[in-house]
Amino acid sequence: MNKKKGFALATSVTLISSAFLAACSGGDDTTTDTGSNGSGSEGTPDEAQVLNLLEGSDIPSLNPTLATDSVSFNVLNNVMEGLYRMDENDDPTPGMAEDVDISEDGLTYTFKIREGATWSNGEPVTANDFEYGWKEVLNPDNGSQYAYVMSVIEGAEAYNTGEGERDAVGVTAVDEQTLEVKLTAPADYFLGLTSFGVFMPKLESFDQEQGENLGTSVETTIYNGPFKLESWEREQGWKMVKNEEYWDAEAVKLEEINFRVVKEVQTGVNLYENGDVDRTGLTSELVAQFQDSEDFSTVVEPTLFYLQFNSAVEALDNQNIRNAIDRAYDKAAISETLLANGSIPANYLVPKDFVTGPDGNDFRDINGDIGGYNVEEAQQLWEAGLEELGTDTVELEFLNYDSEVAKQIGEFIKGELEKNLEGMTVTIKQQPFNNKLELESAGDFEMSFAGWGPDYQDPMTFVDLFVTDGPYNRGKWSNEEFDALIESAKSSTDAEQRWADLAAAEKIVLEESAISPVYQRGSARLTKPYVKDIVEHAFGADYSYKWASIEGKE
Repeated sequence: MNKKKGFALATSVTLISSAFLAACSGGDDTTTDTGSNGSGSEGTPDEAQVLNLLEGSDIPSLNPTLATDSVSFNVLNNVMEGLYRMDENDDPTPGMAEDVDISEDGLTYTFKIREGATWSNGEPVTANDFEYGWKEVLNPDNGSQYAYVMSVIEGAEAYNTGEGERDAVGVTAVDEQTLEVKLTAPADYFLGLTSFGVFMPKLESFDQEQGENLGTSVETTIYNGPFKLESWEREQGWKMVKNEEYWDAEAVKLEEINFRVVKEVQTGVNLYENGDVDRTGLTSELVAQFQDSEDFSTVVEPTLFYLQFNSAVEALDNQNIRNAIDRAYDKAAISETLLANGSIPANYLVPKDFVTGPDGNDFRDINGDIGGYNVEEAQQLWEAGLEELGTDTVELEFLNYDSEVAKQIGEFIKGELEKNLEGMTVTIKQQPFNNKLELESAGDFEMSFAGWGPDYQDPMTFVDLFVTDGPYNRGKWSNEEFDALIESAKSSTDAEQRWADLAAAEKIVLEESAISPVYQRGSARLTKPYVKDIVEHAFGADYSYKWASIEGKE
């Protein structure tokens, strides 16, 4: 994302891709979007199978061990393939694995690797490529920020934290075609998780040959998915072409996909109207202009944008100050006026309409909304916090993305906080996506605007972000009760108790304002009617182009 992920998620314009999340986090959804229009038909198109799209940032990394953002994970999802791949209904469908046998207790998965599956250099894809690739994510020497997502695998956490051995990890290549995976607890989401970027295979010989350069250029990347990169110009764009070595190449209709990096929404719209690109995202002022067009559509996604606070800053280590900030700005105005693209204000961590529990109800029904816009309450909390700090002023630097919409959101929040919280001064620091991720990873920020998309369909993909010393707990908030609830949920075999633990953990995050949720992302976009069957996912990577095509283009 980091869907995730992080996942490059942005502020909600998505130049129709995902540059606002950090993995499935971290992209900047204030860019342009490349989503699906959901239509399709049978038959082989006669038109040139070339799709032209926009992206809001460059690709940070195509090394599955190191990728953390949604831009990287979107590309990985289309140039590589895991054991399984998510289909148009977000159900796992066989990929590099032909099938799987799951033990009765749900703890052992035995995958049969597809015969005839090859890398783009002609070498066969084997079970060892998965054992090696996954263990490289867990290798503590590699510093993978996404290693924690493998904690459901036996021995994974111990190896990653230096307390266990590589050979004790429950991932074993029994032979070239058989991969055995042992879990610590049953996980219904595990098959889907194997489609996610960090679970991609790695060809050991190629990985060792490339070293630190792996995934930094066309020449240092190898592919086993529907497409492969033909060109990649930093900060300009990249081109994918059909991978003729892919096992299911007959199902791939597109011959070429061109991505152009564009940060300004109006530029994307101009390119769309000129016929240079086939999809673009819209900001609020453009929604009214195009909402009656047959090319217009909106969608609400299970992606959350929020303010994250660095507890190393004295003021932000104060719960009253954090709670005051959460209640001092109008989230509805951001969603409904600044964005106006289907986004909805959020006073929660786990998004609405994302996942249902053992009782069949939406997870969101348990805690409802916690916190949110209330100026009077914000001012009371603010005064209490200032008194505890022994000061009457607070100055904060606000780290933000450098996209157009992110700038508007940042300026709005700054204005609200300075207006409603006497003595507050906010200075905005806008940074390109990659720079922002680096600053956050290093803890070099005070307050920042962040986003997270789900890596798999379970509340845990959001809630465990904030465990003590977690790789995406960049504000270093810590709560022992919260940590204990997450540990209990991760080891529980009682579905109802697990759900209750996750709900209690979410409530602690929100009541203490470990973060301040801003909105659940929606996106408004224009899509040419001849673009068919781009699959848009609710979790993991945002888009699959394997089944997409161009049909009916004049």
